[in-house]
Amino acid sequence: MSRYDLLVKNGTLVLPYVGSVRADLATRAGRIAAIGEDIPAADAEEVLDAAGKLVFPGGVDAHYHLGIYRPLALDAAEETRSSLVGGATSVLSYFRTGQHYLNRTGPYEEILPEVVAAVSGHSWTDFGFHLAPMDTRQVGEVPALVDRHGISSFKYYMFYKGFNLSADSRDAKAFTMSDEYDLGHLYQIMEAVAAAGRDTDRRVSLSLHCEQAELMRLFIERVRAAGDPQTLKAYSDARPPLTERVAIGEATTLAAATACPVNLLHLSSGEALAAATEARLARPDLDLRTEVTLHHLCLNYDELSGLGGKVNPPIRSAADSEALWAGVLSGKVDWVASDHACCLEEHKGDALWPALPGFGGTGLLYPILLSEGMHRRGLAPHRVAELVSANPARAYGLWPRKGSLLVGHDADLTVVDPDLEQEVSTDLLLSGQDHCPFAGRKVRGWPVATVLRGEVAYRAGAVVGTPRGTFLPR
Repeated sequence: MSRYDLLVKNGTLVLPYVGSVRADLATRAGRIAAIGEDIPAADAEEVLDAAGKLVFPGGVDAHYHLGIYRPLALDAAEETRSSLVGGATSVLSYFRTGQHYLNRTGPYEEILPEVVAAVSGHSWTDFGFHLAPMDTRQVGEVPALVDRHGISSFKYYMFYKGFNLSADSRDAKAFTMSDEYDLGHLYQIMEAVAAAGRDTDRRVSLSLHCEQAELMRLFIERVRAAGDPQTLKAYSDARPPLTERVAIGEATTLAAATACPVNLLHLSSGEALAAATEARLARPDLDLRTEVTLHHLCLNYDELSGLGGKVNPPIRSAADSEALWAGVLSGKVDWVASDHACCLEEHKGDALWPALPGFGGTGLLYPILLSEGMHRRGLAPHRVAELVSANPARAYGLWPRKGSLLVGHDADLTVVDPDLEQEVSTDLLLSGQDHCPFAGRKVRGWPVATVLRGEVAYRAGAVVGTPRGTFLPR
């Protein structure tokens, strides 16, 4: 009987917060069992040769949308498969009641087990959920969700307040199926989240989609009055960076008043990043963390045609992308995520306002950071590991089980060929989505194997075995 189940041999381990080291890594019973200079191949049942490769901790894609436009089980099967391509072994998906997802409301005590059951047996990665309290009753569930269900992160969508652009109407109550979805509701959520965090040694936090609804209404009306151009530039003009700045000011003011830890999601502009930085300086006691997405780092409205790239917040200018990269390099950005939401071409169409927002990107999580971050901008490999894996794991209660390459913890890792260059295509990413705004981009640095809890789940462009992802209570 072999001493180890899997041996990753001859690679360079990339250790968050430390650096890179040439070493072998062995697993047993789903966990990292040993790290050594030269572990004999004969000691393992299976050997994965990583010569000339970098071995990263499995990515933690912390911003994800399973089942927003398609059934949960189908999305889990096809989209977490794509996550393995990008080197991610854990995904944390947002879920809320109201339109989309299950198209219903009610207590999470009843709905959450249904959601977990629908994904279980279909997910190729381990998975968890952030939940959005949409009404007062759900706010009251926060303590039980933390204590009994292992939910340590929640969400508030600021742009739902009084306005629903997705349905091209102003009936927010019908869309959210909630009572009063306003700043008073946000304040109540923050009080509940902060109180739950004081009763545990875990970080319990609130994630925020920061766009200011009343300003959005004004700018949308102006864009439509000017002739309603059907472009991504027009969409950005209708939801400009000013709406992010104002919403960040509102949110961080309330967070400071309630001592609620907050995560500012998908900052899309230089102005949004500046507002987040100013809030940190003004409120040093506030636990505030920042996220940017792959698409806001790499796509801009001048280069994209059609509406496949419609997303909230909108794709911005090339200058905004460079400002966000500067934030990544300086450490002002805490992690990078995909905001993956499989949305088919038929749901985009050629009309700007009815087109559904969102698209997939999880299959590019490590590749984009390696190509655009490490190769093009000199980002150190261990910083890539922090941005893609360790930092989101720490923020959302998964560290060090996830996000590390430490003995005794889950053997989640991805073996990367740093010099492999491939052109992005829908086929390459193994997603159920039939289009990709990144298509045609040449990317250098790709996972060649991804390992989930000690077993190879993806190798040489194909998934291996069957879906074996499990729910992650945090």
